[in-house]
This record gives sequence, structure tokens and C-alpha cells, in this order.
Amino acid sequence: MSNHLVITLAQINPTVGDISANTNLLKNALKEGEKSGADLVIAGELSISGYPPEDLVLKPYFIDRIESAVNELAHLTKNSTTGLLFGTPWRIEKKLYNAALLLEKGKIVAVRLKHNLPNYGVFDEARVFSASRVPGPIKFRNVLIGVMICEDMWYPEVAECLKETGAELFVVLNGSPFESDKTNFRLNQAVARITETQLPLIYVNLVGGQDELVFDGGSFVIGADYKLCVRLPFFAESIIATCWKRTPSQWDCTKQAITNEPTEIENIYSAILLGLKDYVKKNRFPSVVLGLSGGIDSALSATVAVDALGSDKVHAIMMPSPYTSQESIRDASEMASSLGIRLDEVSIESVMEVFEKLLEPLFDNRKPDATEENIQARIRGLLLMAMSNKLGHMLLTTGNKSEISVGFSTLYGDTCGGFSVLKDVYKTTVYELCSWRNKNKPLNSLGPNCAVFSENIIRKPPSAELAPNQRDQDVLPPYSILDKILYLIIEKESSLSDIVKSGYDKNTIRRVWKMLDQAEYKRRQTPPGVKISGCAFGRDRRYPITNGFKDQV
Repeated sequence: MSNHLVITLAQINPTVGDISANTNLLKNALKEGEKSGADLVIAGELSISGYPPEDLVLKPYFIDRIESAVNELAHLTKNSTTGLLFGTPWRIEKKLYNAALLLEKGKIVAVRLKHNLPNYGVFDEARVFSASRVPGPIKFRNVLIGVMICEDMWYPEVAECLKETGAELFVVLNGSPFESDKTNFRLNQAVARITETQLPLIYVNLVGGQDELVFDGGSFVIGADYKLCVRLPFFAESIIATCWKRTPSQWDCTKQAITNEPTEIENIYSAILLGLKDYVKKNRFPSVVLGLSGGIDSALSATVAVDALGSDKVHAIMMPSPYTSQESIRDASEMASSLGIRLDEVSIESVMEVFEKLLEPLFDNRKPDATEENIQARIRGLLLMAMSNKLGHMLLTTGNKSEISVGFSTLYGDTCGGFSVLKDVYKTTVYELCSWRNKNKPLNSLGPNCAVFSENIIRKPPSAELAPNQRDQDVLPPYSILDKILYLIIEKESSLSDIVKSGYDKNTIRRVWKMLDQAEYKRRQTPPGVKISGCAFGRDRRYPITNGFKDQV
């Protein structure tokens, strides 16, 4: 009977669909485990396919490739003293499962299948995978290990069954995406399972960006006494060996590296940084381009881009119109200088005049309105897309969640682009992020050490500068109020009466709600962006464009 175990936690960053590269990550993790004398190396959920693989798993030849890769990994364990436990799609009798495989001595010695398939928010596993019966434990080196796969830990059923069938410790393979308040939720769920079973728990998460999702790592070990024994870094790959000893009553893990939990704002900044970095890297874009207006949103987007990619990979364009203030031109120039990025200035005034003459006979002498404002935004979008096409840059959009919520953006104008850094970031959080970045340099940042945002950029009233003396607050409620109302409608699904009870004006709520509903068609056409909240636009929040439900407005 084994009384000691060395278990290596491999927090890796797979790329969805890149089976070869992901297999190499697992090979490297196995080698690192062997070097540290590990009995077992554990990687995250669906780590060989990447998570979420979506409809890729419906291709039979994709699963064929995975099976070949698994056999290759199994062969590597033939003469090794280290086993490998990881997540993969797995085909059994023509059904497809989200599985955990244990490889040892050249063979697949155990297969365990996910029982609880999430089917909410960004998750639709029930669409592509079959659910299994509640699993039993795996026998490894005469130790009974209870394996759960992500959602299986959120509910007591699987843990209770594993305990009843002899499990001595839990291992949870995860592909758990970041949300700003999720770290404590994971810990609480783990503690709940430990409380019910009195068994220690190993939680191994993925890390990295995948389209709109970011996996934040933070893998951990909690003992049967509820104490945190190990916690890996957040937003970074990490491989750490943990040491276990059997006592008369339980398995104990030696306390070692415990990464401090970041603040909420640091977490959000790290998430949008890693999300952008991996989107650019994994889609093989050489660089990015964006419009730098002198406003706070484009300034923050440019800063995140430099932190993620380096100043040499970021190209900014200032496109003044007759309504652009000298203050904004100066602020954009100072921002570019602070970040060390190239800034080109291209006036759009002459192009505006061409459009005015071209459209005059078609507009039937109607007075100027938002149409002319939108033309300015679309000219800028056209210029930026031309730069993207000609030079290969990916275009970043710079709008925030507050603007996207109420349609305060121009379709085919400032919504043009391949990726939106601030898509799930409210305007009030934009200010908090800028303040935090002025005092801190993020982990693995390639940007400057100094404060980057001038006081003027942070303090000046927001304006699209598409008309004389224009301010956002001429059309919208103050962002401090708007964001709280939007949060209650979007994240909390509160009713009109509930929001009124929270102290907000009924007419203001109705106006915001109406703008939110009317902008649904725009949001369907916006680029992907990093999810940081519990209800991001896109796969999280799915409302019909044609919508006759007007009870609230």
C-alpha cells in the first residue's frame, strides 16, 4: 500500500483544435513530472482538444486524431514511473463523452466520464456530449482516487458516490472560464464537497484565452481540514509537484506555494490582457491597429494591447474631423508617446466633404442629424479596415459595455474590427482599470513601468466629438447611474419595479431599457470580446432581435 505520493499539477494553455500542440504540452508536463519524481501528472478538462471544442467534436476524423494522440501519449508512459491523467473527448460505442483518461505503463488504464453536462450561459455541452452514470473511483498505486470533471464538483451527487465507493482523495479536472467573482465561488464549492465527504481535493484548471473566454488558472489543493495547501498562479501556465502522505485517517498534502488572490480590478485587467494576447497569438495575427481618439476607451485599449503584445506590435491612427478638439489631438499624441507606439494622423475632413456632396441630392434637403455623425464614424472604420487589409494588422474596436448596451455606437463604424478588448467592461470600470494601471504593471506585461494615462484623459467629460460641443451625458444618464441600471437589467435580470425599489427614477430606467432592447441588432454584429462578467453579450445573453415583449418599457 502506498503511503506517499507526488502529484504534479499541470496548469497548461491549450489551443482549441491544435491536437499536435496540445499533445506536446501534455508531453512536456509528463517530462516535468518525471524530473520531479512524480507518481502522477494531472492536466485540465479537454486539454488535448482545447476547451470548448464546440462542433469540432462532431467531426469523426477529429476524434480519430485525438485517439491517435492519446495512443502516442500512452506509449510515452510505457517505461515511465509516472502516470498521466488528463481530459479529452472520448468515443465509446458511437457515443461521445467528456472524459478523463489515466495513462500508465503504456496503456489507458482507466476512463471516467463527466456526469453533469453544463447547458447554460456560455456552455452547451449537452449539445455535443452524452452524460454518463455517476462514476466510481480509479485505483492508482493502491490509492482510490475520485475523479470529477468540472461541473461534477458543483453538485454533491458525484462526490458523495465517490466517497461511498471508497475514494480517498478527489481530483477535479477543470475548464472553468474567468468571471470577476468566480474565484471564491470555486473555493466554496470545493469546501462544500470536502465538508460532505471529509476528503482532500485537487483542483486543476486550464489557463489562456479562447475566443471570448479566458481561463484564469489558479489551480489549488485544499486539505480535508479545509486549509489551502497549494495555489498556482493566476493567468499564467505553471507546473508544480505536490507531496502527499497517508495518515491513519486521511491523505495530507504538504503546504507549499500559495499564490495570493489578486484584487477584482487586477483580475479584470489580467483577463482582458490575456484574452487579447491569446486571440492575436493563436489566430496568428502579426500585430494590431486601432483608432486613438484621445478618449479614455481607446487609450485603455491601446495600453492593454501594448501590455499584451509589445509596443512594436501596436499601430494607432488619429483621424480628426472638424469637431475634434485640439485637446483630444494632444491627448492622443501624448498617449502614443507614453506607450511608445507609432501614431499616424489622417484628417477625415476632405472625405466628409466628398460624402456630403455625393449624398446631397439623395437626402432631399433634410437637415443634418445623426446620419452625418455616423458617416464620420464609418469613414474612420473604412480607413482602419483598409490599414488592416493592406498591412495585416487585426483591428481592435474600443467601445465599452455601457455604450454597446445602449447602442451608443455606429454599426460599420466604430463597431468595425476583429476583437473588442472592452466589450464586457462597463464605463465606470474603465476608469478603475486606468487608475489601477497607472499604479501597477501587470504580470507578464510588455508595456511601460510608469503611469501611462494623463490626468486629462481620465478627468475630461466623455465625448464622441461628432458634433459641436457634444458630450455623452447630453444623451445618456451619468455613467455612474447608467452602469448600475444596466447591471441590474443585464446581470441580475431585475424587473422594472425591483430597480425602482433600488432608488432609480422610473423614466430613466424605461429609457435605458428601451435603448438596450433597440440595440440588440447592433450587438449581433459586433466582434468577439473578453468575457469578464456573469452575463456577457454573445453566448451568455441571447435575446431575440424581433421582440414583442414590451412589458417593462
